[in-house]
Order: sequence, then C-alpha cells, then structure tokens
Amino acid sequence: MAYWLVKTEPGEYGYADLAGEGRGRWNGVRNFVALGYMRKMQPGDFVFIYHTGKEKAVVGVAEVVAAAYPDPDEADRRLVVVDLAARYRLPRTVSLKEIKANPALSDWQLVRQSRLSVMPVPETLWTLIHSLAGQTPGQQPASPPQ
Repeated sequence: MAYWLVKTEPGEYGYADLAGEGRGRWNGVRNFVALGYMRKMQPGDFVFIYHTGKEKAVVGVAEVVAAAYPDPDEADRRLVVVDLAARYRLPRTVSLKEIKANPALSDWQLVRQSRLSVMPVPETLWTLIHSLAGQTPGQQPASPPQ
C-alpha cells in the first residue's frame, strides 16, 4: 500500500463533491511528473485530498478504487485518470502554513515543489498529518464521510 496527496480547487471539485458522489474520476492532471505518480497508484492506496486556493489545507482522505487508465475525455492517451472513493474528512484541516512550519515536513514535495498536483506521501508523514489533524490513520470517524 502507498500513500498519496492530490490537489484540487474546492470551488471546482472538492472533498465534499467526492463525498457526495461516493466515488469519482480524478482527472485534469497535465504535468507529466504528476501523471507518472498517478500511474503508480493502485487500488487500496490512500490519498490525502488537499484544497488549493484560499484554503490551502489537507482536508480529507480517499481511497484509490481503480488504477490509472487513459482519460476517456482526452485524445492524448498519455493523460490518465484514477478513480477515488471518499473515506473520511479529517476532524481538523491541516494548513499549508502549519505544514511549512513543521521541520519534520520540510523535505516533503508539498513544501519543496508547491505546484505539483499529485505526489507521494511517505508513511511517516501520513501518520504525522493525521496526528496534526487529531485522527489516527485509518480510524473511521463516528459519522459517514462528509
């Protein structure tokens, strides 16, 4: 199992949209480094959903439910998508400001390559972000995903 982070503009398609649908296609990625990471995603991997724009925070967790496949809405077959299922909203968002202020997170791509829209999350950082959010990794919240 691997851990990932994907970025999205919440006004276009945020965690609440994914949770409302239950399952959604993660598309729109054009950067070839990010696409390379998407090709490595496998069913059962977990993903932080990060809201960009004014929010700039990790807000929830999803699960990869279908490995990368060519984007059916694009002629360029190098562009891929993955299917994600909402799992849970974090009890507290973890802001980029908070992430940047934490020395243990200083080498993470989210800090070093801020424009990258998809990136791996080392397991130690996965656990740390959950801790900062007030949640044990993998622990399901008392209520359904929001």
